[in-house]
Amino acid sequence: MRVFDASSMIYAWDNYPIQQFPGLWEWMADQIGQGELTMPSVALDEVGHKAPECADWLKASALEVLEISNAILQDAMRIKNLLGVVGDNYHPKGVDENDLLIIATAASRNAELVSDESKQKLPDVPAKRKIPAVCSMDEVGVACISFIEYIKLSGAVFR
Repeated sequence: MRVFDASSMIYAWDNYPIQQFPGLWEWMADQIGQGELTMPSVALDEVGHKAPECADWLKASALEVLEISNAILQDAMRIKNLLGVVGDNYHPKGVDENDLLIIATAASRNAELVSDESKQKLPDVPAKRKIPAVCSMDEVGVACISFIEYIKLSGAVFR
């Protein structure tokens, strides 16, 4: 199973239009149907705000939406503390609350996270870390790949 961040789904929607890449989207719908592609509710909400047609497509494809449980909230708080974020004072160059919930959701499922947030040289200030850097922290330990890596790893061929 792979858990998608909003950034990857929006990247795919914007860069691989369904009208021009129908085979890709048929495959993605199949991945959704097999339970191999899921999204946390907060990520789907973000997609709905930025690409409503994509959110509608995901819902029509019967996407499994992962709700935020108390255990996920607690893990997100643990990660927030590791980053040194106090209150709602998230660094503008780092993760935000939804990002932490998405990471914690992937962790709760022992799932790989698909995110197209930029990889970065590890910042000196932990609060400046983006999703891939947070995932790579030993205390977090979530595998994180980009949408293109997801496609390459699948071995799928689209004609």
